[in-house]
Amino acid sequence: MTATTVSTVSTAQGTAAPATDARTLTGKRRIAFASFVDENYLPGFLALLRSLALSNPGVCEDFVVLHDDLKPSSVARIRALHPRVDFRRVDADHYDTYAKGDQDNYLVRKAYFILDVFKIRDYDTVITLDTDMVVLGPLAELLSLREGLAAVPQFFYGRHKLNSGLLVIQKEYLSDAFYAKIDKVGREGSYELDKHDQGILNAVLDGDFVRLDPKYNFVKRRLSGDLDVPDGTAVLHFTGRHKPWQGGEAGYTKAQERWREFDMSDAALQSAYLSRGGNSMHRDLLVHFGTPYVERTGDVDTARRVAHAHIANGDYQQAVEIMERVHLPIDEAWPHEVYGHALMSVSRYEEARAQLLLATAAPNRASTAFARLAQISWVHGDDAAAREYALRGLTVDPTHRASRVWHQRATGVPAQAQGSPGEQLAHVAFYMDRQGNAGDKLLPESVRLAFDPDTGGRRWHSVHAHRLFDEAALERVNARRGLVIGGGGLFIPDTMPNGNSAWQWNVPDEMLERIEVPVAVYAVGFNAFDGQSYRARRFRESLRKLVEKSAFFGLRNHGSIAKVRAMLPAHLHDKVRFQPCPTTVTRQLVAGWQDPATRDDTILVNAAYDRAGLRFGHDYGYFLAQMAKAVKDLGALAEVQIVAHSLDDEKLAFDLRREHGISLPVVPMYDFDNDAIRDLYARTKLVIGMRGHAGMIPFGCGTPIISLISHPKMAYFLADIERPEWGVSVHDRNLAAVLVERSRDLLADHAKTVADVHGRQQELWRITRANAAELRTILG
Repeated sequence: MTATTVSTVSTAQGTAAPATDARTLTGKRRIAFASFVDENYLPGFLALLRSLALSNPGVCEDFVVLHDDLKPSSVARIRALHPRVDFRRVDADHYDTYAKGDQDNYLVRKAYFILDVFKIRDYDTVITLDTDMVVLGPLAELLSLREGLAAVPQFFYGRHKLNSGLLVIQKEYLSDAFYAKIDKVGREGSYELDKHDQGILNAVLDGDFVRLDPKYNFVKRRLSGDLDVPDGTAVLHFTGRHKPWQGGEAGYTKAQERWREFDMSDAALQSAYLSRGGNSMHRDLLVHFGTPYVERTGDVDTARRVAHAHIANGDYQQAVEIMERVHLPIDEAWPHEVYGHALMSVSRYEEARAQLLLATAAPNRASTAFARLAQISWVHGDDAAAREYALRGLTVDPTHRASRVWHQRATGVPAQAQGSPGEQLAHVAFYMDRQGNAGDKLLPESVRLAFDPDTGGRRWHSVHAHRLFDEAALERVNARRGLVIGGGGLFIPDTMPNGNSAWQWNVPDEMLERIEVPVAVYAVGFNAFDGQSYRARRFRESLRKLVEKSAFFGLRNHGSIAKVRAMLPAHLHDKVRFQPCPTTVTRQLVAGWQDPATRDDTILVNAAYDRAGLRFGHDYGYFLAQMAKAVKDLGALAEVQIVAHSLDDEKLAFDLRREHGISLPVVPMYDFDNDAIRDLYARTKLVIGMRGHAGMIPFGCGTPIISLISHPKMAYFLADIERPEWGVSVHDRNLAAVLVERSRDLLADHAKTVADVHGRQQELWRITRANAAELRTILG
């Protein structure tokens, strides 16, 4: 995959619709383990699963179980050991044609069945593990492999051949063409019968495979004579006919002792996994093993850890439910704090307040608990109480960032009602704090410019999306001439979770239904990441009511339109329309705008680190190395600078310096006001950005862009302007080369490129003007 593009698909009516599959758009690698499992080897496979969890507690990829016919009880035993198992039947009769009369040989049949792994098409990387293996060490190196077919070599008759017990198979081998080669060799029997499937693969590959360190497939026969398993062994393979669960084999006592470490009950595995502790545990595994452990033991600390994992995954109701199953001692602060966090995330605020007040009794949890109490008070419009709680948090810990943020937010309440209510539009938006995300800081003003050149309090009444929309807020909105909701990616579940709507505006259904003035949803985006989900029922109900209530419902890209329409009844689909983000037409909206006569000789690079696991998966090290290569070559075209939309974005500069010895200047855009943001982006020659508004804002200022795609919304925008080639996935195999090549192309004739940006902008401006005419009628 050399570039991320947005394709279209045909609908039932024959019209084109944008592709919206997140993984397709972001290029994020999907990884799975795979094994062939049957009843004879089931004890070995169960030990393998236990060993994988205990030796790699932070790894939880899908596990494809190829099988001929497993009993339901066996399926249940497997599911108890892994939360993401995908069972797939193999075509047993097909491989009988390979066996050439040896169909009754169980080992022969088992060896062939694993070849079904090459029929897998829905993963980019598949790691096969034999059921007579146990995992003893980290597999991070295997998960980060991106090219070729990798295996441990073995020396046979003067030639290196692969040992097929462990394979790391990339997408190009998971294809019809490669499977056809395997099938042809298998049917013809034109291979050495050294290890059956191994013989077929060796015949097809003829030595062309990536060599892995022997520690990833350390075969038992190397330990003959009761030798110790060497330190550093990652995968121990019990080759031969005598398996540990069948009694083992003489001369391998110490190896078989290692296998027996993982021959345990489910309860013992749960206890062993949970004893690992620390931050290295995968949330899904923690939930999978912790939930039955809590049900069995009532352990409060485990319930707290499981609830925290649910919160981190956005599963707030599940977090509440696990805490409700245990009795919380009054003097244990941390469980009360986590329970309070879960309760406030589903809008059970009074219960949350009680739990958090209990948590303030412990000095090590008090600052966080006070900050959450400040947040609840602020959500309810009580700024005085919010300031008081935040100050108490700072008193406990003067460095506590969340307490400082809530104190600043409660202190910096914007001035309201400079004009008469009848002249004003109410505006629901996310009003960013000082030193907050630069893009979100600019958005409310950009939305207002699309309606009125006066963006201040005389014409606008601010309604912070994250504050509870209560009776007082409803009364203030109904006194205005209309309500505008936007812009930005308000359809996201976890920025400020609430149980009233399950998206960013904290509005109960009852309050929404009682709004009496015209409602315009303007340039809102569907912002779920690849791998992120909403609380579907609550979000869909709130979304439907919002669409029904709205006189105008405009989303900022066609990808969001497709996603939202899929959640609505058919009769509401036509109400959902396209309204580009106003930042993309900045040159048209800002009064007296003048394009720069000259530009700085700079290339601005932005990377985003919120929800880094969803953005990068196992590829962050690769991304960083590719960016190191890219910025070295880009430096020959212009001065490269890091532009940080938020404080976290500076991590790219830190990591490039620490890991690759590259020092770049950092522009702290989070400290800029709106005019300074627009000015910097208008004066640079090129912006390479990962944040949505590190693309849309410079584009709106007339500056060429290349998007580093780690979120579907980037691809949505490039599709709308018909320039998918201006984007490249952060997972692209040739990321550095593609970035440099496209940068060079865009800069080669910069005037022509800028003219193309202006031309792309014209269609967005045409749509914005047409919608503006309709909105003037709706809102007066």
